[in-house]
Amino acid sequence: MIVVVSDGKRDLKKRMRAYLAGPFGFSEAGRHYQDTVLTPALGDAGVDVVDPWKLADAERIAAVAAMAPGPGRMAAWRELNEDIGRTNARAIDSCEAVIAVLDGVDVDSGTAAEIGYAFAKGKRILGYRGDFRLSSDNEGARVNLQVEYFIHASGGAIAASLEELLKATAELKL
Repeated sequence: MIVVVSDGKRDLKKRMRAYLAGPFGFSEAGRHYQDTVLTPALGDAGVDVVDPWKLADAERIAAVAAMAPGPGRMAAWRELNEDIGRTNARAIDSCEAVIAVLDGVDVDSGTAAEIGYAFAKGKRILGYRGDFRLSSDNEGARVNLQVEYFIHASGGAIAASLEELLKATAELKL
């Protein structure tokens, strides 16, 4: 909860903790948008964003990537992958909701997995698809039908713009 004082009155406003799933962390442009536009806008809207890209140990990833190819590197990647997956699952568990970036010609496979996991855990899910390209199984869906089903069945929605996403987060917090 945050306390806002206006006109001498205390107003309690609930903040929502949400895991931000999506592929933006894979590219420099995506990271820039996520870090300078999306995450600050969500924060201003009362969302405490849990960013899995910031939970991963960048130095450990770089060290494994720098290893010589071979069985040792493969084993190191497997161990690191399991640690990252476990960390992300725990982060989703600690949140009230998941906000999933659905951009791309198809929903990122990791994002789709996080949506399914969140749905199974009873979390509310909001989708954000600012990408205008077609990316669905048929004209009745905006994205993969199973991904869309989990989002809507959780009580969430799919927003087509940042403005729509911020409005949906406000409605989700009611």
